[in-house]
Amino acid sequence: MGRESGLSEEKLLGLAGYAESEAFEEKERLALRYADLMTLSEEDVDDATFAALRSTYSPAELVELTATVALENFLSKFHRALRVESQGFCARLDAGVPVRRPAASGRLDPSV
Repeated sequence: MGRESGLSEEKLLGLAGYAESEAFEEKERLALRYADLMTLSEEDVDDATFAALRSTYSPAELVELTATVALENFLSKFHRALRVESQGFCARLDAGVPVRRPAASGRLDPSV
């Protein structure tokens, strides 16, 4: 998904260290911090982060960002509860291994 939307390899492989990475613009680091704070159960979105979000993103953009993060969090819990197996994308990114690409059939190529 990231590659198809034009995300660079440097950003894909540097997601874990986004806060310190110069590959990400400040606006991107802010969105990723927001996603982290929304996702981590023991955290909450602090007022300073929310104020920065409101001054950086339009109301519509902020709603879309929030909905996207919330949907991904929902799907993560949903799949885990139903024992849907991970496709290993995070582990592959951490190891620097390319993510599987769709084969000509449109299905993910299991050989990668």
